[in-house]
Amino acid sequence: MGKKSKKAGRGKEKTERKTAKAEEKRVRRESKKVAEEDDIDAILRNIQKEEAKKKEVHVEENVPAPSPRSNCTLSINPSKEMELILYGGEFYNGTKTFVYGDLYRYDVEKNEWKLISSPNSPPPRSAHQAVAWKNNIYIFGGEFTSPNQERFHHYKDFWMLDLKTNQWEQLLLKGCPTARSGHRMVLYKHKIIIFGGFYDTLREVRYYNDLHMFDLDQFKWQEIKPRPGCLWPSPRSGFQLFVYQDEIFLYGGYSKEVSPDKNGSEKGIVHSDLWSLDPRTWEWCKVKKVGIPPGPRASFSTCIHKKRAVLFGGVVDMEAEGDVLMSLFMNELYGFQLDTRRWYPLELRKEKSTKDKDSQLSITYEEDENVEGFEQAVMQSGLKNLSHQIDNNLCLNAVSGSKIHDVKVQGLGSASDMQATPPSEVVRPCGRINSCMVVARDTLYVYGGMMEIKDREITLDDLYSLNLSKLDEWKCIIPASESEWLEISEDEDEDSEDEKSNSGSDADETDDEQEDEDMEPVDHAEKPIDLGSAVSILRGEKQNIRRKVKRARIDQIRISLGLADSQRTPMPGESLKDFYKRTNTYWQMAAYEHTQHTGKELRKDGFDLAEARFKELKPILDELAILEAEQKAEEEENAEISSRARGNKQNKQRNPLR
Repeated sequence: MGKKSKKAGRGKEKTERKTAKAEEKRVRRESKKVAEEDDIDAILRNIQKEEAKKKEVHVEENVPAPSPRSNCTLSINPSKEMELILYGGEFYNGTKTFVYGDLYRYDVEKNEWKLISSPNSPPPRSAHQAVAWKNNIYIFGGEFTSPNQERFHHYKDFWMLDLKTNQWEQLLLKGCPTARSGHRMVLYKHKIIIFGGFYDTLREVRYYNDLHMFDLDQFKWQEIKPRPGCLWPSPRSGFQLFVYQDEIFLYGGYSKEVSPDKNGSEKGIVHSDLWSLDPRTWEWCKVKKVGIPPGPRASFSTCIHKKRAVLFGGVVDMEAEGDVLMSLFMNELYGFQLDTRRWYPLELRKEKSTKDKDSQLSITYEEDENVEGFEQAVMQSGLKNLSHQIDNNLCLNAVSGSKIHDVKVQGLGSASDMQATPPSEVVRPCGRINSCMVVARDTLYVYGGMMEIKDREITLDDLYSLNLSKLDEWKCIIPASESEWLEISEDEDEDSEDEKSNSGSDADETDDEQEDEDMEPVDHAEKPIDLGSAVSILRGEKQNIRRKVKRARIDQIRISLGLADSQRTPMPGESLKDFYKRTNTYWQMAAYEHTQHTGKELRKDGFDLAEARFKELKPILDELAILEAEQKAEEEENAEISSRARGNKQNKQRNPLR
């Protein structure tokens, strides 16, 4: 999902080689000719033998935090609200996949982890689901991946963890759902509801839209089948379910369908539809999106806080110029008001200094039509008619075809990096997918997940918190550790070989090409990309470095800071007044969720949010403008030199004496 570009001439050859490699891998999987380390049956048997050696529960106190992982589960202990239960997950280091079956208990107030080892524990898994009820945690499904990803095993087992004794018990009951992962499971009263997911059959990936219910009082499974002619969500995985009173909401998800072309290739679909299920009648109805909904994205996380669902993260793949695929990993927060069924952005509020408040008074607010229309919508319909007033889709500015340079996640910097970071650095989790989210005592906790930089998967182990009542600031409880990566990029190896083979001919062309296509130095300094350090990084880019590095750093900062969102980013040369005038509806709607103000007070609240964003980004946007102007002038100059060189070469080729 990182940023990828297709290079003229060699792109087709690379695609064919990769396709052949993938086909060879698929054939090996289907023929079951796999290495010993990819024999899942043997791996699981060995795990079972090791589990049989355990005779009693062992609790290790105050252990180090869990290793980096994604697709794990994080649950609140129902009898101890400030204790989090973490289970499972996976980690990929570029060559091997590691799937975990460890169980941790985390005391938020003491910031202490406990590692639990119990006899008869479930086998390792990821992409499973867990819910907590009374003194138990219930886990269903998930998958186990062999180290080389040649084999996948989907579980259909159902487990119960007793939080008082730390003992596991497998519930062997009839009527359970089929094996799957990527499904979702929620608790409604005394019932566990399961929907969707997928199953890899080796020949195809099968997506589900079946609905199952487990009664915790009667300990019985029941499949809820659709009645003829009724509405029903399409098959999918990676969506989210959330419960409010007697409604279960379903939002988003991902699936694949076969394209109608002759090749029969599969096309990924990112769903952005919203559904409501009545668990008393088991009837689905489609919900119209009102307010400012998030743009289409996959692998986001949600949880419930009072009367709203909170959405965080996700990824969206976008095509830009020249067959460039840009993946944006989000760190935005959105709220969905469950009683009014309305979407809105969740922006952090900042306490303004006296100086800022005095300077604000000197700015006048224009009573334009947009502001008046917003006011009227608030008073008459509770903001329900604003969905068409804002185009909230992400739009990309012109980006280059270079890959994104390596960066570090906030909290990963070395000592020298941290010293260079200003004390006023804004703390916030980086964009990510497949993270865990829970709410305890009005506080949101976000743990782990995964993001991609270049062709690397960065698996995270950081823990952030945010007071959802105050919405004042993110706090980093556990910073991210170094992320191991062992794979050498295949594209870079191929590029290097191609350049070596062509080094003896057309020197004037390859010299110009190498300037853009050479690999990055291995020991290139990596720095955290955040609002506090982006300006110093950009100023450092004014040194005499290759255009590829310069372009990559610019694109990297755009993605890291969310500069592609036109509603939250000033346009080039735009003043604070013009920025607020253009985006006032967005900011007022975000402010309305905090204050419930209307009229002049609401406009001032919205302006506060817009001003905070403007001041954060202004130095960065100024430096970007200077860099882009220098880059454009340099590219025009090099293009002119290359054009003259090609003209001289053609003249030589036409000379009959040559």
